[in-house]
Amino acid sequence: MNSELKRVAILGGGNMGIALAKGMVASGKYAPAAITLTRRNLQALESLEKEGYQITSDNARAVEEADIIILSMLPQQLDFVLDTVADKIDVQRHLVISIVTGVMVSDIIERVGKMGLQVIRAMPNTAIAIRESMTCIAGNKASQENLSLVKEIFEAVGDTVEIEEELMTSATALCACGIAFFLRSIRAATQGGTEIGFHAADALRMAAQTAKGAASLLLHFQSHPESEIDKVTSPKGCTIAGLNEMEHNGFSSALIKGIRTSSQKAEQLYHKEK
Repeated sequence: MNSELKRVAILGGGNMGIALAKGMVASGKYAPAAITLTRRNLQALESLEKEGYQITSDNARAVEEADIIILSMLPQQLDFVLDTVADKIDVQRHLVISIVTGVMVSDIIERVGKMGLQVIRAMPNTAIAIRESMTCIAGNKASQENLSLVKEIFEAVGDTVEIEEELMTSATALCACGIAFFLRSIRAATQGGTEIGFHAADALRMAAQTAKGAASLLLHFQSHPESEIDKVTSPKGCTIAGLNEMEHNGFSSALIKGIRTSSQKAEQLYHKEK
């Protein structure tokens, strides 16, 4: 079925769900009227309704009317939602996409109680709001047609990479939590800039654009960070002096440990209810 003809239910109309819906529409492959967002407090979705999106607090009805179901809620809310919609899920018709942290495909199929259900996991990040997300996708048990459809959806809001499902919690730490890690490094650079004489607003703009430029160099040239670092370091220069001072104080080590800790925590977020 052509993606333009599919109806989508996004269960969980929070920031991520809303951003995804807008990205899908911006891609030109989905109309607002083909997307239903659910939320207990519909007042938060009223502006979307005015833009032509469907909104409801009835998850079961949204699923019944959809072809694609996107699970976009906190891990601790998942079991209740699945129990509510299980009877409405049709294995032959529905594709389920889960962006719920720490939940395996097998957990969803087991909870719904319908073997053969096509479930694909995706882990975007908050840059989805500006269509710059890095989204990791795992669906080794899904059909190639459905996997291609999911890639198409998330390529509308950034870049995608297909990984093995056992790496999804690691992807959460590196790509989803990673947004916060890189933002914190920009904040630190801003504070450093203020200390050496710039106004805070100017320092933030300079640090953010410099970080954007550094990332763009790697993506554009497909190069390694060290090769780009070598281009701005000279013998006895100020760049290498600053880098060495940061490393002496544990810069790289702290970042690596933080990513590892977030990955371990992500594995513990979902607890199956009896």
